[in-house]
Amino acid sequence: MFRKRKRQMLATSRKLVTSVNPKSFISEQFRTIRTNINFSTPDKELKTLLFTSSSPGEGKSTSAANVAIVFAQEGKKVLLVDADMRKPTMHFTFKTSNSIGLSNLLTKQFSLEEVTRITNIENLYLITCGQIPPNPAELISSSSMEALIEELALMYDIVIFDAPPLLSVADAQILSNKCDGTILVINSGTTEKESAIKAKESLISAKANILGILMNNFVLEKENSYYQYYGTE
Repeated sequence: MFRKRKRQMLATSRKLVTSVNPKSFISEQFRTIRTNINFSTPDKELKTLLFTSSSPGEGKSTSAANVAIVFAQEGKKVLLVDADMRKPTMHFTFKTSNSIGLSNLLTKQFSLEEVTRITNIENLYLITCGQIPPNPAELISSSSMEALIEELALMYDIVIFDAPPLLSVADAQILSNKCDGTILVINSGTTEKESAIKAKESLISAKANILGILMNNFVLEKENSYYQYYGTE
């Protein structure tokens, strides 16, 4: 019974609301995030985008997946990459295998074509983490990773990376320096202010282009007119 409930909770937490309920209020917020990202770099085309958080459990992976979906719904060719090679989740989110992926690609065990998966969402492609390596930070900082990012930027309209939390390991800090923009996800009501500040400082020290902060699980009052408008869809 406990295991069944746990699986149900995991399925709910990874719900891709922008796909299953595109007219909902939350989906509209993700489209607003997409618009803000599009206008964030008027002088430069944004091709690679990183999602990270200060600590685990703040919703960065679910946020990255939903943002990827709304970009795909806009008609862009989108690639979502699970760059969290410590606790990957995208294979659960999209209900696919994680037998091969980014780690296998960077170690030249498989080709890009072999590790890229077609999702059930039009225009959206996925590269899962693959086998968890003993040296994630070294792979992220390798020349193979830099070459891969350049190659993917030519193949797709936008590439979205889901990276580990900033205060746990160095992976996200390293990768943020290689991407055109970074989104910091904060869980409303649970993320400590000090942790959020430290996460931002680590991105600044990495010379990351911080596009903004995404506040996750923010609860609107039901009296709010926008809540009532979208909540009836």
